[in-house]
Amino acid sequence: MADRCFLYYIADRTAFPGDESLRRSRLLEKIAEATRAGVDYIQLREKDLRTRDLESLAQEAVIAIRKAQLATGNRQPATALLINSRTDVALGVQADGVHLRSNDISPLDVRAIWGNSINQRGCGRLARANPPQNPLIAVSCHTPAEVDRAAASATNFAVFAPVFEKRDAHPAGLKLLREACRTDIPVLALGGVTIANAHSCLEAGAAGIAAIRLFQDNDVAAVVEQLRG
Repeated sequence: MADRCFLYYIADRTAFPGDESLRRSRLLEKIAEATRAGVDYIQLREKDLRTRDLESLAQEAVIAIRKAQLATGNRQPATALLINSRTDVALGVQADGVHLRSNDISPLDVRAIWGNSINQRGCGRLARANPPQNPLIAVSCHTPAEVDRAAASATNFAVFAPVFEKRDAHPAGLKLLREACRTDIPVLALGGVTIANAHSCLEAGAAGIAAIRLFQDNDVAAVVEQLRG
């Protein structure tokens, strides 16, 4: 079992009630809350937004994370922001990296695009201990073979799903999660993970937990304390 449980909040503004303005406001509040609670990674996955609107929301998320870190007295980036599948947006708002779909472009291609852009424009900020030319890259995986491919493609970590239940998807279960975790990169468990079953994922070898509702529908600090306790 991993010495430290890494936590990955997948933000979803569409799950909040109200109009678009209220949903965006609630999402940014939750992102700030997750940052203050010490969540390691936050993914902005608003796939329905137009590029301009996604960029605007992502920029606000970057600002929310920075302000929340300063409020806790932590001036070093402790929470990393990843943009779902959009390397261009991640670069534009100076996020820490990207989260790729299983059938997305190669992480090696992302690193090449990122490095070229940094060299040409001189943009980018330090993502934890990574230089700007080395973004954080997570990849969604659904089989152990996909995790192996991700590990061979310069991926920082894989998000394996669905471990438990998910609408319109057959759960992989703990056996396949255990097999997926035998690779050389950290694997985070996603899909129906709760406080009650999270420990079984960690015992199976997962380096951490990824979730939407677990963080978004609850007090994040309490969730973090229970998962890491």
